[in-house]
Amino acid sequence: MNIIITGASSGIGKCLAENFRKQGHNVIGLSRHPQTTFDIFCDVSNIESVKTTFKEISKKYDKIDILINNAGYGISGATELITNEDAHKIFETNFFGVLNCSREALSLMKSGSKIVNISSVCAMFPLPFRALYCASKASVNLLSSSMRMELSPAGIDITCICPGDTKTNFTKNREKNFETNERYNDRIENATNKIDKNQNKRMSVEKVSKKIQKICLKNKTKPIYIIGAKYKTLNFLTKIFPFNLLVKFTGKIYGGNTKK
Repeated sequence: MNIIITGASSGIGKCLAENFRKQGHNVIGLSRHPQTTFDIFCDVSNIESVKTTFKEISKKYDKIDILINNAGYGISGATELITNEDAHKIFETNFFGVLNCSREALSLMKSGSKIVNISSVCAMFPLPFRALYCASKASVNLLSSSMRMELSPAGIDITCICPGDTKTNFTKNREKNFETNERYNDRIENATNKIDKNQNKRMSVEKVSKKIQKICLKNKTKPIYIIGAKYKTLNFLTKIFPFNLLVKFTGKIYGGNTKK
């Protein structure tokens, strides 16, 4: 199969590319920092870059079997203090990157093809000081399900996968904005440190990648998948208890308040 993976130079994308190649699939990795001879430069946040890349791909391949939209990054900080430039930047990559690549790939997709969008559990469970990241991923979830309905009659399958915390450089590379004022004081930094210190408790990239790979190879997918037992449990609990309890509980744990 011809498989395209965005964000293939590191983390989950890199592991997926390696695993699919070991199975004998033809993988084209898209990245701003190509790592192998199989990779092509592409900035998914730039529509012209995406168009140029897929035009190059179309010269070599007559079809795309699977597109895995994996490229993305995080940003943290108080929502009111994050610049509009940074707000647009994260949506250009996390949301429009998915939209741009999906649109271009569809011209090379036939019945039986698949688009797999890698989202995040943060799309389903809001976190304080992660609002823009959560919002950008939530938009990917709804985009995926809506396009799934649109393209189902054409035989093109679309699914969205929401992994929980994974041991990659994602946390290290996240743009951290510690700017504060009297409303937040030290809560922003406290909240960031509380989440980041759990790095060693996160799922391995190999485990997450294998689960994603298994989903990608299904004949027919579900609209959405959650990876991580505790996140599946939390999702189940949100169906039972009112959403306001989730917001209150999460805010109390991750809001950055310190005990007096």
